[in-house]
Amino acid sequence: MKKLNELLAGIKVLEVVGDSAVEITSVTNDSRQAKAGALFIAVKGVTVDAHRFIPQVVASGAAAVVCEDLPETIDEAVTYIKVENSTVALALLASAWYDHPSEKLRLVGVTGTNGKTTTATLLYELTQLLGYKAGLLSTVKNVVDRTEYEAKQTTPDHLSLNRLLHEMVEAGCEYAFMEVSSHACAQHRIDGLKFAGGVFTNLTRDHLDYHKTVDAYIEAKKMFFDRLESDAFALVNADDKVGSVMLQNCKAKHCTYSLRTMADFKAQVIEERLDGTTITLNGKELEVLFTGRFNVYNLDSVYGVALLLGFDRDDVLVKMSMLRPVSGRFQTMRSPRGYIAVVDYAHTPDALVNVLTAIKDVQCDCGEVITVCGCGGNRDHGKRPMMAAEAANRSNQVILTSDNPRDEDPEEILRQMEAGLDESNRSRVLKITDRREAIKVACRLAKKGDVVLVAGKGHETYQEINGVKHHFDDREVLADIFNEEKE
Repeated sequence: MKKLNELLAGIKVLEVVGDSAVEITSVTNDSRQAKAGALFIAVKGVTVDAHRFIPQVVASGAAAVVCEDLPETIDEAVTYIKVENSTVALALLASAWYDHPSEKLRLVGVTGTNGKTTTATLLYELTQLLGYKAGLLSTVKNVVDRTEYEAKQTTPDHLSLNRLLHEMVEAGCEYAFMEVSSHACAQHRIDGLKFAGGVFTNLTRDHLDYHKTVDAYIEAKKMFFDRLESDAFALVNADDKVGSVMLQNCKAKHCTYSLRTMADFKAQVIEERLDGTTITLNGKELEVLFTGRFNVYNLDSVYGVALLLGFDRDDVLVKMSMLRPVSGRFQTMRSPRGYIAVVDYAHTPDALVNVLTAIKDVQCDCGEVITVCGCGGNRDHGKRPMMAAEAANRSNQVILTSDNPRDEDPEEILRQMEAGLDESNRSRVLKITDRREAIKVACRLAKKGDVVLVAGKGHETYQEINGVKHHFDDREVLADIFNEEKE
């Protein structure tokens, strides 16, 4: 329980109606959770304006309401706090309610289009291997020390985020690593958090269904770096042209990592294999269990963050050789018939190019590549033809299939993907709407030495169709196929 005026410290308040010293028993922006003594924050969302629920929460016994517009009817038993932006207020109140947990951790945020999950997860795993307790907030899972929780979105909502950080503090964690999505930046979910550092991986087309333009997407990412304080570090990919943009007006210590140019943390590829890569990090040779140059970028950034956090370089290098790929990220499975299946989350044109390039680099023209891919429904339509084109240009055969069609007609999604194909590669492309059948056909087509890439879902264990999530795991489907091949 906290007093309202304690929670409001640091928040720009325009007007107070009622007692600002009232006792608060809970904080919520969900009107259904507003019980007696609650502080309710009325947020103007994309689809719903929660101001309309104020009478409901007052009737439920809420002690106070934070809003942008005061209601016409004022209840004398309730305190009303008028603010300029209730979403920003929600973030700051969430942090205050949980005693500002980010200030008690060394919190590092990772943003960019591709590589966020791998980078954040490897940082968590590395820190644990080095003997420190840490937490993780990622697309795949949220972890408090060693206790795992289901992740419902890349960056949790304001209250869940601060609650998880608070649990990390209570569990004795010293470090925390989190993916910072563009949505989280635009929706002020990270406001009120103190970061020890930030990482920028890369930027390619994604989420234009939400941001509308690439410039708006870039600006959302940049908001994260603009908020970093002078005692933090900002580590950016020097090989991505947007990296320097992230550092403009950034008060944090500027640092870079690269494979192609001079940087604070320079990686080089010595030898590439399907089961790993020999690399150097600032001249120190290292064997890693990762494939693809995109993964070398991820490892380079992990190395950079570890040193910026003050970990011993030699200890870091030893432990990095023990790291393993993240679930659903270039996850390889060997068929009894001698071909390799690769499951990867690649769901943007650039990510698909990275994975297919990695396969070609290690395959040395010894076999063919068969790619199974699709595009999610209710998402950026513009990338659909691009995905099909990139798959066809870099594969011997392609099967277009469903990938979380959500509320859209999966056949129409495939037609939009097919529009990106030219006459020269249409003959090598099949359309099979049923994803399970598409994977089966790809495996039947594969010969010894071939690679079957199943892209788009990675770690996901469901197919979302018409608002319903049905269990579906690409890895399970492949395992079933491999078992049949043994018989």
